[in-house]
Amino acid sequence: MTSSNLAPFDAAVAESAERALDHIGRARAAIGAVIFGQDEVVEQALVTILAGGHGLLVGVPGLAKTKLVETLGKVLGLAEQRVQFTPDLLPADIIGSEVLEEGADRSRSFRFIKGPIFAQLLMADEINRASPRTQSALLQAMQEHHVSVAGKRYDLPRPFHVLATQNPLEQEGTYPLPEAQLDRFLLQIDVHYPDRASERRVLLETTGEKTAEAAQALDAEELMATQRLVRRLPVGDKVVDAILDLVRAARPQEFGSSGDPAIAKHVAWGPGPRAAQALMLATRARALATGRLAPSLDDVAALAAPVLRHRMALNFAARRETTIAELIGKLVSRIG
Repeated sequence: MTSSNLAPFDAAVAESAERALDHIGRARAAIGAVIFGQDEVVEQALVTILAGGHGLLVGVPGLAKTKLVETLGKVLGLAEQRVQFTPDLLPADIIGSEVLEEGADRSRSFRFIKGPIFAQLLMADEINRASPRTQSALLQAMQEHHVSVAGKRYDLPRPFHVLATQNPLEQEGTYPLPEAQLDRFLLQIDVHYPDRASERRVLLETTGEKTAEAAQALDAEELMATQRLVRRLPVGDKVVDAILDLVRAARPQEFGSSGDPAIAKHVAWGPGPRAAQALMLATRARALATGRLAPSLDDVAALAAPVLRHRMALNFAARRETTIAELIGKLVSRIG
């Protein structure tokens, strides 16, 4: 990072930026020692957490989604809990419940026993296997960072992040996430198969007597300081306008005059203002994660698909003609 990058910042912020860049560099190196061939996925997962959001990892089994979340928890120094979502899982299994206790004097009182949601990093494994009632148990927590039980509020630890996984193939016996909950995920991170060289490395380094373990690179306080810095990074007018144009153009025409009729006719429903907020935060976080102190149009283009693909849907007629990925690709091609 050159001195010209720090010109708009005072000395204190510049010092914070230097520390943050060092922490992020060490975190990426630590994750790279365990997760192979998923550089884009690792970057998007880090961006999600640096931006203070939640992530939905979508991919077939065996692509190290669970391993990635466990590694992130260790590297970032976060208290982690994992919940395996199943059809018989109940909201109380996640949030916790009140139990009736009898004291030594035979007096009775209720005591709240906290569930696994009281963690700094919650892994919701195969989230779409649980019923809508159970999925909704996460909604308040993801948005407001607290839960309510028997009319009493219980604050969650800080920071609080949910990284959920979802298998896109096995849809029998699953419950698709409602749009309101999908909108709470900052990014949808699609996890693909590794290339040949990376898969070869996986074979050699994970089937021997010893396997690599990730080292902690920072703690929760340092992470929250970095998250605060992300929100202080400046965003140029060109980047702000590109974000607005991109999000508004992805809506059906009746949702805004800036919508493109050629694209809007294919869209059943499009992204709301929360998508623009998510893209603004994510571009800042990506800039910092790659050693820069201000986002660029390249950041907007790189994060358009992860931000938008779970926040819009094709109408029935369009499903035979195009895909969400193709529509987003057309929108991204106009950035600049």
